[in-house]
Amino acid sequence: MEPTTSALEELGDGVYVWRQHPASHDSPNAGVVVEADGITLVDTLLVPSQATELAEALEVFEVPIRRVVYTSSHIECTGGSSTFWMAARYGRPQTSALLDQPPNAAAFAALHPAYGEELAEVATRPVSHMVNEPAWLSEAVCALPTGGQMQENLVAVVPAGDVLFAGAMACFGVTPNCFDGDPTAWATALGELGDAAGRVVPGIGPVGTADDIVALAAYLWACVDAAGDPSAIPEGPWDDWLDRHLDAVNVERAAMLAAGDPSVPPAMLRLLGMGP
Repeated sequence: MEPTTSALEELGDGVYVWRQHPASHDSPNAGVVVEADGITLVDTLLVPSQATELAEALEVFEVPIRRVVYTSSHIECTGGSSTFWMAARYGRPQTSALLDQPPNAAAFAALHPAYGEELAEVATRPVSHMVNEPAWLSEAVCALPTGGQMQENLVAVVPAGDVLFAGAMACFGVTPNCFDGDPTAWATALGELGDAAGRVVPGIGPVGTADDIVALAAYLWACVDAAGDPSAIPEGPWDDWLDRHLDAVNVERAAMLAAGDPSVPPAMLRLLGMGP
């Protein structure tokens, strides 16, 4: 595995993204908004070691980390949450319910083998404040309910900075994993988010724009149109994306939902070592 490097990149006055390089499902992003009363984080990275590095970098601002926004319950968004145990944690009811369950360490290790040992001991912090409608979390940050990557997701907008922290709702340059989501609902929701801000910070990948949102939505529609056959995905911007093995998961998921079957796709079970 290529060594991961991390850096805090400024997007505007008090608005930052914590980028991990190279971009992958092992090295997600976190949003950072610094205000007089404290810091709002959008997602908490994959594992506590990553989150600890972020926390140490944020000490320069000399204000507490007061709020965490979970854009999804997935481990890439919540795995480092124990590092920020004093913060209020905002998420959707589905995220709250899932984080109340014991973590599936074996599945985490199968998906992220480079961090398997650390994930075996990971303990996530549950949601403390559920968000079901648009809500201002601070003077700068507004949380917006959405969905598709899971049934229920949350994103954060900083209108003054013209920044959308899309979190789990966006991967740029890396193929998404929709094993428990709905590609149709996800693509539709992205269409609604495209005008939220001029700059979009994905959960994985470089900062982008509405054009990147359009490309991701087009990929998800292509997965739906493929009708269960990954080879039917046409050429497109996704040709250069990483992790194209996830095409099989996304196409199967779309076809199974169309047939009324909400179970986990066999392609995902194989990635977890649970299928032929």
